[in-house]
Amino acid sequence: MKIKVCGLKYPDNIKAVADLDPDYMGFICYDRSPRFVSEVPADALNGLLASILKTAVFVDENQQEINRLIEEFGFDAIQLHGQETPEFANSFRNRVTVIKAFGLNEDFDFNQLNDYAGKVDYFLFDTKTDTHGGSGKTFNWKVLDKYKLNIPFFLSGGLSLDNLEQVTIIAHPQFYGVDLNSKFETAPGMKDIKKLKQAFSLLKQSTTHEIRS
Repeated sequence: MKIKVCGLKYPDNIKAVADLDPDYMGFICYDRSPRFVSEVPADALNGLLASILKTAVFVDENQQEINRLIEEFGFDAIQLHGQETPEFANSFRNRVTVIKAFGLNEDFDFNQLNDYAGKVDYFLFDTKTDTHGGSGKTFNWKVLDKYKLNIPFFLSGGLSLDNLEQVTIIAHPQFYGVDLNSKFETAPGMKDIKKLKQAFSLLKQSTTHEIRS
């Protein structure tokens, strides 16, 4: 399965995580987040391997600013974490890979995703909270059985060394990858390389899912 490490902000830590060769690295472009990347120089990202997809995370940002940051930082993908419409998401697909995030709980209505079919590349299913990401909380993964679209998804929300083994046995055919964030930190935005190495070792040994390109 694909591995995305999200919420990076410190140049030396970015390099250390990149050395682990994740599939995606996420950078929070939302100023209310403690992982906001406003001060990360563009050259801290320029040296990343082309195989690592640099992903910008936005919350209800305007189109002009998203395009500006894609240009400045050379982002390969964007992750939309707010109330962005299918048409808004689709407007970026000629430039980058588009991931649309949704917070899930027991009552989540998967029918609301139907309008995004053909307009996003992936979904990301996080835990529904009053904030946007990085909550450290999981949701009941059994609700994923209700998801019937053919759009692959990332799993996020409270993933840790304590539950990754259970993650590897999730058998949903559209389960594409994991999003590792707050449970792999020593402080907001500072990833714990030792914990990530353990997670990478476990996840890369998993043969539960075919790796999609």
